[in-house]
Amino acid sequence: MTNGSDERSSLLQNGHAEDQQNEPEIIDFSKEDDENPRNWPRRRKFVNVAIIAFMAILSPLASSMFTPGISEIAVDLNTSDDTVVGATTGFVVFLGIGPLILAPLSETFGRRKLYLVCFSIFALLQIPTALSPNVEALIGVRTISGFFGSVGIANGGGTISDMFHPSQRAGVFGWYLLGPLLGPTLGPLFGGIIVQYLGWRWIFWILTIVCSFNTVVGFFFLKESYAPVILEARKKTYEDSSESGSKSYRMAGQDDRPLRSKLANSMARPLRILFMQPVVFTMAVYQAILFGTTYSLYTNFQAIYGELYGFDTTTVGLMYLGPGLGFLTAVWFIVPKIDTIYNYLARKNNVEAKPEYRLPLANIGAVFIPTSLFVFAWTVQYKVHFVVPLISTVFFGLGQITILNTCQNYYIDSFQQYAASAIAAGAVFRSIVGGILPLGASKLFESLGYGWGISIFAFLSLALSPAPLLFFYYGEGVRERFAIEL
Repeated sequence: MTNGSDERSSLLQNGHAEDQQNEPEIIDFSKEDDENPRNWPRRRKFVNVAIIAFMAILSPLASSMFTPGISEIAVDLNTSDDTVVGATTGFVVFLGIGPLILAPLSETFGRRKLYLVCFSIFALLQIPTALSPNVEALIGVRTISGFFGSVGIANGGGTISDMFHPSQRAGVFGWYLLGPLLGPTLGPLFGGIIVQYLGWRWIFWILTIVCSFNTVVGFFFLKESYAPVILEARKKTYEDSSESGSKSYRMAGQDDRPLRSKLANSMARPLRILFMQPVVFTMAVYQAILFGTTYSLYTNFQAIYGELYGFDTTTVGLMYLGPGLGFLTAVWFIVPKIDTIYNYLARKNNVEAKPEYRLPLANIGAVFIPTSLFVFAWTVQYKVHFVVPLISTVFFGLGQITILNTCQNYYIDSFQQYAASAIAAGAVFRSIVGGILPLGASKLFESLGYGWGISIFAFLSLALSPAPLLFFYYGEGVRERFAIEL
């Protein structure tokens, strides 16, 4: 970019001061603007993605990392296993509530500040968790840390939307979204090893070290990507410049409401999207059932594989790699095709791409999820060789990440500038359900057996499986009928 007045004139739209001395000059990104996050070099974009993806994997990792040590924690803190599960419930519920506040705040104050402040607090909260003297302290600190740890999940989708054009987004987004799913999968594997050799408290000491390292890296390398915040900083620079004289400046699309009014509207935005858009609500319920199923199974893997198959803690941890392999397979082979189909349908119909063009591949997940759950339920019930239920969890993981990716991209395309709020709307519901369902899962499996108990989750996912197909055909009409002013 050039310097001085030439640079400024290329960055000001309608900037003809000689004709419009009384009109504010509009500040916006020019087509080739280097400061526009969508024009950043690819390396700079992927540094940002790597930092927030690591945040997005660490907090879900922390949600399930201590599950192999539930019995040890219960003995150490003189309580029951079911009470210790409450530490997962509190964490996961607030992992969903956090985005309701943190996503709108990022659309007011910017992404970078929220990431650094919240993840610094999350890292520090692992210390009192490791030192918990009783189960009440453990649950309390874990619940609070879930709120601050949610920042990567709350704003990651919005940050990726800031930097990547819709036609290029799904593949990148797929790798980022491994975090919320792969974290709970890898957590028990690492946690099982740590519990067996170091004790459960070391889980949180290690989390302290790793989270602190990622936060420090963020302070040096994480860049602000939210366009209104970047333009606001540019506007202040121009206003403070000695060259500006009596000129006034205005950002394109500037919101002139008082801060209190903007914050109030921002805080209400995710809930308005969730409850006033039937498409978002339906797909949020779908994701909630999937997350509830995932955490219900994960918190019972120790009982299933330990008691039925006689595996030790470390071997049980390896069983979580089944869904993880499904996640990686989906991200490698299926998720990149979301962009391919999205662009193909736009060209085929000779129209601008619609959010509904993200949904066709969701039908793969809609078939795999109930099928894999039925297989897992009844092979475990009849103690079929462990390889068979393990393979079924691969297909469960594949279906889950396919559904999640298509939904998240659908939300981003539908709400664009407010993508973080839209994603938060879906996240809160799935996290609350994902946190609460495991509390009753053990008793459900005890009373009905694993066959019928897990089949209940399969039937729920089967009931919602037509949703992606229906919204592909009718979603645009539903969105227009229930359009909301954000």
